[in-house]
Amino acid sequence: MPHRSFRAEVRDAVTPRATLLVVGVIALQLLFIASYVGALHDPEPKDVPFGVVAPQAASGQAVARLERLPGSPLDPRALPDEATARDRIIRRDIDGALIIDPSGTRDTLLVASGGGRALSTTLTTLLTEVEKSERRTLRTVDVAPSAPHDPNGLSSFYLVIGWCVGGYLGAAALAVSAGAKPSNPGRAAIRLAVMAVVALLGGIGGALIAGPALDALPGGTAALWGLGALVIFAVGAATLALQGVFGTIGIGLVILLVVVLGNPSAGGALPPPLLPPFWKAIGPALPPGAGTWSARSLAYFDGHAMTGPLLVLAAWAAAGTAITLTAAVLRDRAHATTAP
Repeated sequence: MPHRSFRAEVRDAVTPRATLLVVGVIALQLLFIASYVGALHDPEPKDVPFGVVAPQAASGQAVARLERLPGSPLDPRALPDEATARDRIIRRDIDGALIIDPSGTRDTLLVASGGGRALSTTLTTLLTEVEKSERRTLRTVDVAPSAPHDPNGLSSFYLVIGWCVGGYLGAAALAVSAGAKPSNPGRAAIRLAVMAVVALLGGIGGALIAGPALDALPGGTAALWGLGALVIFAVGAATLALQGVFGTIGIGLVILLVVVLGNPSAGGALPPPLLPPFWKAIGPALPPGAGTWSARSLAYFDGHAMTGPLLVLAAWAAAGTAITLTAAVLRDRAHATTAP
């Protein structure tokens, strides 16, 4: 066998396809860094939905005072009483409330660390300074506290990230074993059915680990199971769809959407009011954000404010299913047309 030159070996190894894949990996790496650092490096509250309870004569002045804070950290609105403020927090309409005591100099701040301790801590720091400037003091009451084994309110985020990983890795495994693009609609349907089984098993596994096994999240195991199955299938179906249209590159596109863009904008480490505008805007439309919001609602807010996020996840699942099947039908027809 004749000896081949090193240059020839390199030329055979570094094909245009391999070069494109390496360039794509480098691009994803840099986008990953830019997205995470960009989203999380400088948290600042912006237009945090916030309630103010005060006597009617002072209510307007208190709201106006908070509206004039530099940088517009709060979006205050007057509320009639403390009970209403607590109810609005539990329903996730607002993230905190200031209860002004007209007969003294000590007011009360209501927060909900179950929605993310970073936000409740930020509100406490901000309102303490505001009260100090008015020569008043502040006590903080947590109306939806995070669980003892979930002190920073992050378990829901990590649970959802694990479910998302199961979704795209499950679909990627099917591509590795049988090719990225199913050859006909029947095989596409089988892949979707396999993803449904993966979703059911991964959903119950995650719910049991985060709930009964580790006691990290309160709430019903059955509800978390349902959410987990929906998250996994939504991400898995989207991965199958992108693989069916773009081939192996589809896996990279899913990583871009779910990992690079979805994770830092999910509201895990930093709840949405602390994120920069771009990440705050895209987070609710991506599976990690919709899943994290829903998991926190189940664990700490009696399941309130979940309709929108569940519709987002259902839309990802439905669109992924439809595109996967349509791409397979079109591919099957193209093969039939070109067959001798």
